[in-house]
Amino acid sequence: MEKIDKIWMDGELVDWDNAKIHILTHTLHYGLGIFEGIRCYKTDRGSAIFCLNEHINRLFDSALVTGIKIPYTREEIIEAIKKTIKANNLNECYIRPIVYIGYGAMGINFKNASINTAIAVWPWGTYLGEDALSKGIRVKISSFTGLHPNVSLTKAKVCGNYVNSILAKTEAVDHGYDEAVILDSDGNVTQGSGENIFILRDGILKTPPLTSILEGITRRVVIVLARDMGIKVKEEIFSRGELYIADEAFFTGTAAEVTPIREIDNRAIGKGNPGHVTKRIQEVFFEVIQDSGRNKKFREWLTYI
Repeated sequence: MEKIDKIWMDGELVDWDNAKIHILTHTLHYGLGIFEGIRCYKTDRGSAIFCLNEHINRLFDSALVTGIKIPYTREEIIEAIKKTIKANNLNECYIRPIVYIGYGAMGINFKNASINTAIAVWPWGTYLGEDALSKGIRVKISSFTGLHPNVSLTKAKVCGNYVNSILAKTEAVDHGYDEAVILDSDGNVTQGSGENIFILRDGILKTPPLTSILEGITRRVVIVLARDMGIKVKEEIFSRGELYIADEAFFTGTAAEVTPIREIDNRAIGKGNPGHVTKRIQEVFFEVIQDSGRNKKFREWLTYI
């Protein structure tokens, strides 16, 4: 991680090295906190944050679901994000707002503890490796089962939910793969460790329904773009077997963007390289986020700073 100058914490810009919390911070011990991952891109018309309103709405949805009361309005968080980017003189960056339960009470009940908010920004390139976007990645089916919607709140982007993802990701990397695919308790595909997943089979683009997965912002964008391109999209359950015989597959996410999958469990997907439809969706996606002028109708996804 590249250290920069300032982090926004509870209304103040503090030096990077001084952005500290107490060791008895509740979220550190019990895992209940909510966060977002957002990107700011350097576009042809200046720096712009991609799907900022959608991400902040999801942050507040996560707060509602978990019972956390964010001590700021949506508008205040949006302005704080812009302020933090400007304070660090960044043309493009990754943005991490986090709302966490602070110091002041121990035990499972957090109602007497403070609710704190922070926003960090930093330069972050290709999430899954330098060649991931162009050549695709190798993926392993995880031995760890995904979270059941009645076990945890899968519609909220909760800090503690990512323990499951860390275990899956670590297992995959330890076995020489780039990423993991997580199955649900019935053996059907859900998502990656931090990404949504799509497959193309017989000309139809499929992605798992939102029953037990986080509603990805990039996932939603890709569905809109694909349908605009005339590609039929279905949100439906599919098994690991169907994943193996897919013509194409790719991950989506704020960090991963649109990353092709070339291999799963040592089985080549399609011809073993990024497929035509995947590359076309990826191309259109980057046209939109770079505001190249070829996709002006999607400009509402960009918030200029």
